[in-house]
Amino acid sequence: MIAFGALAYAHTAGAYTVYVTNEKGNTISVLDSETWEVTKTIPGGQRPRGITVSHDGKELYVCASDDDTVRVFDTATLKQTHTLPSGPDPELFILHPSGNPLYIANEDDNIVTVVDVEKHTMIAEVPVGVEPEGMGISPDGKVVVNTSETTNMAHFINTDTYEIFQNVLVDQRPRFAQFTADGAKLYVSAEIGGTVSVIDPAAGTITKKISFQVPGMAPEALQPVGVRVTGDGKKVFVALGPANRVAVIDGDTDEVVEYLLVGQRVWQMAFTPDEKFLITTNGNSNDVSIIDVESVKVIKSVQVGEQPWGVAVSPN
Repeated sequence: MIAFGALAYAHTAGAYTVYVTNEKGNTISVLDSETWEVTKTIPGGQRPRGITVSHDGKELYVCASDDDTVRVFDTATLKQTHTLPSGPDPELFILHPSGNPLYIANEDDNIVTVVDVEKHTMIAEVPVGVEPEGMGISPDGKVVVNTSETTNMAHFINTDTYEIFQNVLVDQRPRFAQFTADGAKLYVSAEIGGTVSVIDPAAGTITKKISFQVPGMAPEALQPVGVRVTGDGKKVFVALGPANRVAVIDGDTDEVVEYLLVGQRVWQMAFTPDEKFLITTNGNSNDVSIIDVESVKVIKSVQVGEQPWGVAVSPN
């Protein structure tokens, strides 16, 4: 199997469109990845948080948490075209590798909602733990993982039956779930626990817990939230919230090798499709940081809207 990272670097460099949800500003900032400038700001609904782009790049999905809906925008016009049923307080979601359906964590209802993005209908509701947030999906699309913040579990859901078949207890307040591209590992961040659990998805066991230390910084300030893994699995990036840093982890050893200083209260992250850049949202400094993935350096910060939360990048 050819690693995605190898394919990505063969891609001809070009400009991508970056979308950032501004949770308090109720807007979406649109950036050009070539100039790293905000080209447009559009309304995002009430408290926009989770955001993703359809696999064909034609639709933008946004969790409008206080509107209890998912807003859908045409990426060509940046106009809202319709909404999707979501259940109360949608926070994060993830698309099936095929592009349909969409799996949505409804934080206030302890439910994962499954929605057909073509028919605009709800397919299923899956009861999970208290305060569901993080959503990850296996590369083959057979397993979707939800993390419940209060139950402190990663719930493994069969995407055919919509039933939980496995639960893994992790540390306090799990926020994010991210599979490696080969499906061999699952990384789950625990914000209050201060760790990232490395899980063997097949066995349902934790093989390692990664902790973080920054000289002169109190342990309680090191709060892992967003996680992103390069396609070749060699680098793992973890946003550390109020520590204002992104931890860089060696994907072979699962050891922290570096900390990058970014903006204030770094939350979510997204790669450009060629994996040359990683964009982080920094809620308290109202900006995004741009990380050069190969050199592992922060190269730029860009002011966006008020309290940026989520980020997604066009696939083409």
